[in-house]
Amino acid sequence: MSPAQKRVAILISGGGSNMLKLVESMGADHPARPVLVLANDPAASGLARAAALGVATASVDHRPFGRDRAAFEAALLEPLLAAEPDILCLAGFMRVLTPGFVQRFAGRMLNIHPSLLPKYPGLHTHQRALDAGDAEAGCTVHEVTAELDAGPLLGQARVPVLPGDTAETLGARVLAMEHRLYPAVLRRFAAGDRTPVLLG
Repeated sequence: MSPAQKRVAILISGGGSNMLKLVESMGADHPARPVLVLANDPAASGLARAAALGVATASVDHRPFGRDRAAFEAALLEPLLAAEPDILCLAGFMRVLTPGFVQRFAGRMLNIHPSLLPKYPGLHTHQRALDAGDAEAGCTVHEVTAELDAGPLLGQARVPVLPGDTAETLGARVLAMEHRLYPAVLRRFAAGDRTPVLLG
């Protein structure tokens, strides 16, 4: 790792398809390097996939902490701070982080969300787009702030909503764009450029 390269930690909860695209994108000419993939579920299949790509992994099971988010986050910070990341990428990380945690990484934490924010923060985004009769859907990469899915936009990708679409078919088309958008945003962001990336 060259001294100029940013250190990236990626947080996942499941298979980590966006994490894989981020890791695979960080080649020799990239301004960043993956230093840790961290999951809140020890059984997350993305951990083995990251390890196979030579990335260090760790997990902190959120379940024993119950509703004590502060205690869970304190445990999460141990492997995270040990990895000394410059940038955090949330990639399908399904835990809501407290304002204190977010503030610690202010200006350095990215998330990808499967809607054209500010439309449809939260869950069930594809069905909500269909129910609203939207002509297009898509995904957004944004900076993480204390307010859910509300930070400054760093990129968006759009896909048409097609006749006969279901939440599943629309979601698959959006996911394919997520896999293009997130690496493009990370490359630009790691180089110090916050100009939004627009695709589709």
